[in-house]
Amino acid sequence: MPRASAVGLVVNGESRSVEVEPRTLLVHALRDGFGLTGAHIGCDTSQCGTCTVLVDGRAVKSCTMLAVQAEGCDVTTIEGLARDGVQDPIQRAFVEQHGLQCGFCTPGMILTASDLLSRVPDPDDATIRRALKGNFCRCTGYQSIVDSVRVAAATLREGSAA
Repeated sequence: MPRASAVGLVVNGESRSVEVEPRTLLVHALRDGFGLTGAHIGCDTSQCGTCTVLVDGRAVKSCTMLAVQAEGCDVTTIEGLARDGVQDPIQRAFVEQHGLQCGFCTPGMILTASDLLSRVPDPDDATIRRALKGNFCRCTGYQSIVDSVRVAAATLREGSAA
């Protein structure tokens, strides 16, 4: 059996370490090692996007990345997006625009949107849909999700202009 080793990373702004076997996926290290259960395990094939987290600011399906590959990286989960008890504008927009129903896919959708909006501050609907194509929702028709991202983009642009 492979030996466990400590992996050090920054999780939601805090330096952390976790003991993992070399084959441990990042999603399992986050869920089992740190108790951060917002990254869901939905398909085991990287198709659904429910395990999406940000690694050094980019959306990554954490079921496709080994925990040891995240050594030294900055990992943001849905639990770390809010600051001081205040929801991130993307989280708020998803609530206000009804971009969620059961909520299972929502963390991955929000973190994917965060990555998109960090690179494209004013995306059109086609760009939003293209960015979210790796995230599946079985409850909505996606329009409310697209609306949520569009509203969040406007809020973030207004905030950066202030």
